[in-house]
Amino acid sequence: MEAWPLRNLVLRTPRLELRPDDDAGLHELIDVARAGVHDPEFMPFSVPWTDVPADRLGLENLRYYWSERAKLRPSDWHVHFLIRLDGRVIGEQGLMASDFAVTREVSTGSWLGRAFQGHGYGTEMRAAVLAFAFDHLGAVQARTSAYTDNAASLKVSRSLGYLDDGTLRDSRRGAPAVQQRLLLTAADFLRPAWKLTVEGAEACLPLLIA
Repeated sequence: MEAWPLRNLVLRTPRLELRPDDDAGLHELIDVARAGVHDPEFMPFSVPWTDVPADRLGLENLRYYWSERAKLRPSDWHVHFLIRLDGRVIGEQGLMASDFAVTREVSTGSWLGRAFQGHGYGTEMRAAVLAFAFDHLGAVQARTSAYTDNAASLKVSRSLGYLDDGTLRDSRRGAPAVQQRLLLTAADFLRPAWKLTVEGAEACLPLLIA
């Protein structure tokens, strides 16, 4: 019996391959982060992890991803898919849920290295995990959020069918900021023209659905 079936899970789109994080891939991901994720003057994340000094960024990222992997349970999980383009890691797409067997709701979060932004990869990788959640896990809705000044993220969400679902106010770098909440139902999902290819999903279900 496979102890960690997530290592065999693969999602494929026309250009990208998505696999749950592994140690070799995380070292590649750290290099992408160090090369830059966003303009230093702008913070798109509610947790400002990119503000960590470069000499600590690698260790802090490894600790985070390792902890997320270790605490994964059907009642509370966060799968971090590493995004590969031509075999090279270019970013990360998260898919998460709490009490998924009851709620059938997932949430998403993601980032790409700056060198890979503006090519439609963000839309493609989000569509991939949404198709996986709706078609293979049985999700009925998905949530996400973005700061109201993060036009790129909001554009991706709306292009896939998400609708505005209120706002939330939090602190960003010590100043108040507003996030736009968005909600997508399975029926409203604006599917891409391509079909997602999935391998290894069935063996992962006991880890994600109690």
